[in-house]
Amino acid sequence: VQLQASGGGLVQAGDSLRLSCVASGLTFSSYAMGWFRQAPGKEREFVAGISWSGGYTYYADSVKGRFTTSRDNAKNTVDLQANSLKPEDTAVYYCAAGQITYLSRWRDYDYWGQGTLVTVSS
Repeated sequence: VQLQASGGGLVQAGDSLRLSCVASGLTFSSYAMGWFRQAPGKEREFVAGISWSGGYTYYADSVKGRFTTSRDNAKNTVDLQANSLKPEDTAVYYCAAGQITYLSRWRDYDYWGQGTLVTVSS
């Protein structure tokens, strides 16, 4: 199983980025997908999650209203549209796949991508 995240970069506060994650080696439509992030010196934190069908999404309070996650089961991809970025959004962003119920619990996920760095300057 491989999860390949991309789309990170250096942006200014208020800008937008679209992160993408391509999955292979698994039946993608059977897995919920999550986005997590980890800033230097901080613990990994939940950002957003989406159910296997795409019919349910869940967001951390810190990104609600600014970030949107979506998936395309035909293309084995999940995206994270990040708008109105803030310096505190700076982190390595990871996508994860799991056959799970609670989207926000990182320990429940089965597979992880390598991460993509998002840096937001003020």
